[in-house]
Amino acid sequence: MQFYTDMENQTLREDILLLEGLKVSSQFFIPTFILTLLIYIFILVSNIGLVILILSSRNLHQPMYLLLCNLSINDVVGATVIIPRLLRDLLLSNSERYIHYTNCVIQAFGAHLYAGASHTVLMIMAFDRYVAICNPLRYSTIMTNRMVVKLSVAAWTVAFVMVAILLGLSIRLSRCRSVIFNPFCDNASLFKLSCDSVLINQIYGLGYTVVLLGSSICSMTLTYLKIAVVCLKSKNKALNSKALQTCATHLTVYIILLGSGFIIVILHRFPQLTDHRKVVAIQRTVVLPALNVVIYGLQIKEIKQRIIALFHCSKVAQKK
Repeated sequence: MQFYTDMENQTLREDILLLEGLKVSSQFFIPTFILTLLIYIFILVSNIGLVILILSSRNLHQPMYLLLCNLSINDVVGATVIIPRLLRDLLLSNSERYIHYTNCVIQAFGAHLYAGASHTVLMIMAFDRYVAICNPLRYSTIMTNRMVVKLSVAAWTVAFVMVAILLGLSIRLSRCRSVIFNPFCDNASLFKLSCDSVLINQIYGLGYTVVLLGSSICSMTLTYLKIAVVCLKSKNKALNSKALQTCATHLTVYIILLGSGFIIVILHRFPQLTDHRKVVAIQRTVVLPALNVVIYGLQIKEIKQRIIALFHCSKVAQKK
């Protein structure tokens, strides 16, 4: 802590900040770097591969899979704005982890956009499942390609606007500090650089969290309650089996996302657990994008069959 206090007292250029980075002991440096790099490569290859697979396979040109592309793209964006910088900082000493203010703002925007879009995208995916299970006869007329585009644009626009306001309120503040006490830049880190009143930032930040989490929780709860009622009333075992498979996958991803978000919010209330909060925040950004594609790839029958078919064709081609 004394090191960072000394750095605060030094005369640094106004737009250059010192980023705390990820604290890793020397004996765990190499395993942490290699594991994080491998996870990042897996996130890129698997999510981009899933998007290409869906777009190139005509039988996967269905609303559920097209909406899933939004989740994969979001995971790639979220991982890319955080992990490469994290890996770079691991190679540098504490005193060399500088970041330009503009780059810090961009990273914070990307991190919050990833978190916000994760909720809005999962909400529109829940709506798709609701229409498919509760109104199967009208599904093709409701979930048209145009509707898929509208839902996708709405999900990204809502998240973009809310995050833009969030970061805009922090950018307007003057700065009297130059150290980011976090492994990566986020909104809280930015407004803590100021000695001005941050009451408006805190109010909007709380409102942003309440609106985002509240709307996603309410929509998910209502959607799946209605789906559960339909499944209980229906005696169609095939319908119930398909509903259970797709909904269980979707709910698993959502619960993991929601749980990690709540843990971070709770840990923010306990300053003595700051290091634990930082670890959870990093794990959320690193692990969740990798986990999403695994959950969907293994649980959704059509995608799993397509992946198996591709591997089979590859093996046959190699033998020839």
